[in-house]
Amino acid sequence: MGLLTHRVERSEIKPGDHIYTYRAIFTYSHHGIFVGGSKVVHFRPERNLNPGVGTSNDSALYDSTLNLPSSCSIFPDCGFRQPNSGVVLSCLDCFLGKGSLYCFEYEVAPSVFLAKLRGGTCTTAASDPPETVIHRAMYLLQNGFGNYDVFQNNCEDFALYCKTGLLIMDKGGVGGSGQASSVIGAPLAAILSSPLKLLMPSPVGVATVTAGMYCMSRYATDIGVRTDVIKVAVEDLAINLGWADHPEDVTDANGANRLIAG
Repeated sequence: MGLLTHRVERSEIKPGDHIYTYRAIFTYSHHGIFVGGSKVVHFRPERNLNPGVGTSNDSALYDSTLNLPSSCSIFPDCGFRQPNSGVVLSCLDCFLGKGSLYCFEYEVAPSVFLAKLRGGTCTTAASDPPETVIHRAMYLLQNGFGNYDVFQNNCEDFALYCKTGLLIMDKGGVGGSGQASSVIGAPLAAILSSPLKLLMPSPVGVATVTAGMYCMSRYATDIGVRTDVIKVAVEDLAINLGWADHPEDVTDANGANRLIAG
């Protein structure tokens, strides 16, 4: 376990692990689920999966360097995806590109989470068993994960769902992605701490308060502590996210409300 990240060797990862790699000189990270056999299932903007599509402007927000199926000579099925879906099956080499391999950490203590100054590396939430994680990833490979959104439905959100089955119901705020919360949390912390400059002339004091507010804003959006999450079976995900037509409310055997297709 590293102070900022958890870098690993290929021999250390196991099927069901949530892995990631950095792009654009550590500007952002790309996440996926290792499903074994040197294969990774991950989520990308659909518009950037077609040959000839993808510009330098795109790469500032998401990975635009993944090899397309025709450019991978090792695995014929590398780049497989369903039509109109951003969920992709890639070989580990193509997923990593020229980047290093990192493993996302689960069920970390709050103190450890707060010590990680960079978001998108760990969560306090517990992971489900590997076979459940792989089932979700492979199911979503066949059925999709909705529309890609940098702040509410990105590659990290995809991997977090596969690992935990937790779905954020409040779609008005930021998703479960630690990267997204970091992007929002840093400016927020700076704004909130700015009035303190009048009371704290020391730059060190202001920096300390800003860092503390930044970490707390990240912690508040962590999927492991949020109260606006529910456990959703992957087979019911499309209905809960409004992808299916004519949903209706029913009550399951345990007396809980559940959405099913009509």
